[in-house]
Amino acid sequence: MNIVLRFVLRVAITILMMVFGGRAGAAAPPDPSGTWLVQDGRARIRLERCGPSRDRICGFIIWMKEPADKRGQPYRDKENPDPDKRARALLGHQLIMGLQATPEGQFAGEIYNAEDGKSYSVSLWRDSADRLKLRGCLIKFLCQTQTWQQTLDVLPGQLVGLTGDLDGPRADKEWAAVPAPKPMQAKAR
Repeated sequence: MNIVLRFVLRVAITILMMVFGGRAGAAAPPDPSGTWLVQDGRARIRLERCGPSRDRICGFIIWMKEPADKRGQPYRDKENPDPDKRARALLGHQLIMGLQATPEGQFAGEIYNAEDGKSYSVSLWRDSADRLKLRGCLIKFLCQTQTWQQTLDVLPGQLVGLTGDLDGPRADKEWAAVPAPKPMQAKAR
């Protein structure tokens, strides 16, 4: 084989390995599951695996510094564009919607802001073992990053039940369903 042709083939193979090998060999981002205190201290968010194959990340408000108004009534999701969700309490509702792992080692998707009833692009990643970075964007160039601190204690009023339980947060209907395990088939003898 011609020396030039061998050189071209080696370069082509090297480029293909770098392009496809880098993606195939990329490690999954560190799992952000856990309970996180938001930067301003007003809420704790539980991040957990969700979706049919449990490969996405959802987040729920499980504690609020001030969960009720001056009359003692729980704050409601009154700005939600979905009329069926406007009466739900903010404590326990889902605000992070099925973030997906990215090649950059983050999870990306949407976060819901109950203060204005809108959803925004968000990405998050573990900055260290007990710190999480969350970057939210109105538009691609108008972004803000927060640092959340992992918490292991339980405060009065914090929801401690599993998602969907009476004393736990509630997933939005599109994230609540988890497929039932497939029944084992008996082997023919």
